[in-house]
Amino acid sequence: MVGSEEVVTSHAYPNGLIQSTNGSSVEEKIDELRRIFGKADGDPLRIVGVGAGAWGSVFVAMLQDAYGNLREKVQIRIWRRAGRDVDKATAEHLFEVINSREDVLRRLIRRCAYLKYVEARLGDRTLHADEILKDGFCSNMIDTPLCPLKVVTNLQEAVWDADIVINGLPSTETRDVFQEISRYWKERITVPVILSLAKGIEAELGPEPRIVTPTQMINKATGVPVENILYLGGPNIASEIYNREYANARICGAEKWRKALARFLRQPHFIVWDNGDLVTHEVMGGLKNVYAIGAGMVAALTNESATSKSVYFAHCTSEMIFITHLLAEGPEKLAGPLLADTYVTLLKGRNAWYGQKLAKGEINLEMGDSIKGKGMIQGVSAVKAFYELLSQSSLNIFHPDENKHVAPVELCPLLKTLYKILIMREVSSEAILQALRDETMNDPRDRIEIAQSHAIYRPSLLGQ
Repeated sequence: MVGSEEVVTSHAYPNGLIQSTNGSSVEEKIDELRRIFGKADGDPLRIVGVGAGAWGSVFVAMLQDAYGNLREKVQIRIWRRAGRDVDKATAEHLFEVINSREDVLRRLIRRCAYLKYVEARLGDRTLHADEILKDGFCSNMIDTPLCPLKVVTNLQEAVWDADIVINGLPSTETRDVFQEISRYWKERITVPVILSLAKGIEAELGPEPRIVTPTQMINKATGVPVENILYLGGPNIASEIYNREYANARICGAEKWRKALARFLRQPHFIVWDNGDLVTHEVMGGLKNVYAIGAGMVAALTNESATSKSVYFAHCTSEMIFITHLLAEGPEKLAGPLLADTYVTLLKGRNAWYGQKLAKGEINLEMGDSIKGKGMIQGVSAVKAFYELLSQSSLNIFHPDENKHVAPVELCPLLKTLYKILIMREVSSEAILQALRDETMNDPRDRIEIAQSHAIYRPSLLGQ
């Protein structure tokens, strides 16, 4: 992968700035970005997060922690919809979290905000998700207090003059929200930069089958040029990153923006590399969510059997390798990032959690794919999109064992099974184990050999 060559070793200074051994402070990094945007003195760079799920909130909070004291140079805020109630059980848990953290407790007392959490704990008042976000609590990640954030609930107010918009929305909401945003940008003279964190895809079946990604949705909804839209992804768990666990991420898009943004976003515990292949990385970020759901099911159904989980991992990664050969001309370049992202999602991601809870009967499909306290389970819509795309006869490939052409999905038995469980609802979660234990299941190596030995690349799937 092509990455930034900057090596940063950081030291905290009493004034709160982070100074690196190469002499680059956070103030110098914001000055570099301001120059690229052509900002005059007294005109702050305006950064707005749109959507306040776990990762979107953490991402904006990290920027606030790093740059929030430079108010004359940068303004950071986040938009989320108003009106969502915090239920009493969550309020009670939130109260416990607050009282377990002396720093958080003192902060709320200083801000004269503690009493409302006491009242909510007693059931004497109702908290709202946007209200607690201002105090540094994400409703999808109660156990990880963040820094206080500037929260705006009016979308027009939030985005109309934004220089950088961070898309923290699920892919299923991205199109609708950015279509609304486009109405507020009609009179703009300058073009904003949009950084999307969304990991999910949709399928477009006509006139040719192809994948539609969040950055493509944004481009179509707003008319913002593709070179001003970037994607950031990586093997990241939001709560762990905010707690300063070491993490990597990759920002993808046009070189003009990605190099400077990679330096701007990089922190001692959050290393950001850069790459020009936007769409392929974005699609791979959605693909791993598909198989993470199945991994959660297998873990629950086998009582965390290491053997069963490893068998599933062998088969699911072989399907992922097969699919990457359909989508990418040089799929080998994606192996590291894709496997790393898959691994962390299987270990602790919300999609694996969802699969576990389904298999245990603790949640059901009737509850939908937006789960209170977790947010949107992106893998469900991704299962539907990948299955529908790979079922198209126009994409048929030659199957050497059967000596005939078949739709690509016929070589992806786990994907087919997940579709029957989650979308068609024809079978229960146990079907994923039946698929694994089917004596006719091919050796994963066979699927990889088909992918590597046949010209199965379909550039039209990514609109290329």
